[in-house]
Amino acid sequence: MHLKLILRSKNTFNKQIQSKMNSSIKDNALKFVDFLNRNPSPYHVVESARQMLQKAGFQELRITEKWSTRNGGKYFVTKNDSTLMAFTIGGKYQFGNGFAVVGAHTDSPALKLKLNSKKSKVGYLQVGVECYGGGIWHTWFDRDLTVAGRVLLKENDKVIQRLVHIKRPILRIPNLAIHLNRETNDKFSPNKETHLVPILATVVQEELLNKSRGITKKTPSTDEIPSQVDKHQSLLIDLLVDELNCNREDIIDVELILADCQPAVLGGLLEEFIFGGRLDNQVGAYCTIQGLIDSLENSNLDDDSIVRMGCIYDHEEIGSESAQGAASSFTEHVMRRLNDATTFELAMARSFMISADQAHAVHPNYSEVHEENHRPSINGGIVLKYNGNQRYATNSISAAILRESAKLVDVPVQDFMVKNDCACGSTIGPILSAKLGLTTVDIGAPQLAMHSIRETGSTVSITQMTNLLSSFYSNFTKIRNQFSNLM
Repeated sequence: MHLKLILRSKNTFNKQIQSKMNSSIKDNALKFVDFLNRNPSPYHVVESARQMLQKAGFQELRITEKWSTRNGGKYFVTKNDSTLMAFTIGGKYQFGNGFAVVGAHTDSPALKLKLNSKKSKVGYLQVGVECYGGGIWHTWFDRDLTVAGRVLLKENDKVIQRLVHIKRPILRIPNLAIHLNRETNDKFSPNKETHLVPILATVVQEELLNKSRGITKKTPSTDEIPSQVDKHQSLLIDLLVDELNCNREDIIDVELILADCQPAVLGGLLEEFIFGGRLDNQVGAYCTIQGLIDSLENSNLDDDSIVRMGCIYDHEEIGSESAQGAASSFTEHVMRRLNDATTFELAMARSFMISADQAHAVHPNYSEVHEENHRPSINGGIVLKYNGNQRYATNSISAAILRESAKLVDVPVQDFMVKNDCACGSTIGPILSAKLGLTTVDIGAPQLAMHSIRETGSTVSITQMTNLLSSFYSNFTKIRNQFSNLM
């Protein structure tokens, strides 16, 4: 009887918690969490975005072909399968009318398999990794890790790409016991080359497995050129072969990153937080695409006179300077295809861009690192990011346009600036603003522990960001008219 009372009390309390959160806010957050758990790599992010867009009636174009677009059409194009641009052409669009652009990125700090990742030491089979971006690398210790990414395969006379996501823990980077490192709580500073090497298996177990299979491990001759698969642990390649249901000799190359096996969840007593990796910047990527799709339900595309464009780029975390990064000519090439030779510059002058990347919420244990008048709260609304040295592209005009978009859908806006004695990160905002001459604003959803393997975000921010971006797409023409003398 006592146990029944406890369970009844617990269920009542859980229902009270659920009732405190608007159901649509929670539903939107859960959809994002599902997106996050399905997308451990930029290639997975783009594939999920492709599926979202196709479901909404968007047509995929190829950058290697001529396009035949029309007013009222919905399209998207990819590059390297890690960058995607989606756009809608208004029914009343004319060359030079301009673009309403939102930009985010698909990549996050991660450990990537080295080209030759095969390592072995004191009886362990290990995997060599490269640090990608500015991760908080000590958070990768003692985590259940797996691999994900893409594999290139031969299929008949073609080379195809297959995505892979091993959904069980196969790798680990163990800490050193405190008994062997008494200073670990005072200073934990691992060497990224020698200490950040995951364990895959033991040599003994591999030998026993090979013996049971009747496999004799051959030693390659010194003059033999190894294949790409021979540069990685045989056990790992065998796992990929099983996962992809292919032959070992069909594998041309692999491009894999490590990922945490623990799924993202809603957390905190009131489920007001999102606990998971890659919030920076899959929040921005997801909301960019979802906001574009939602804007088509909230306004009539036939009456639109501009191009709405959502861009999610690879390689932001390492400077964007690649063929598929925001610093490339890819954005300009796509935009030029939607104008003629005489109207591109006019279109840029009439365009506006939102750079949507995550922002730093004030941390209760480290509040002193924030400028005292610019301390965004984690549930306080979308963050406007300023930096006079142009680490962010926001100015008074672009901020006012953003605030107007937010006001139309009752999304609160907060301000963020770094302290004078603190370094400031950057985004794709200044890059594209300078490259294309776009009036640009930098914003982000607030979060804690940015670049940790396990970050903390805001449940309500998914709804806020999606609604804000949808409002911008739908209302930009009307808002632009108010600022026509200033842009």
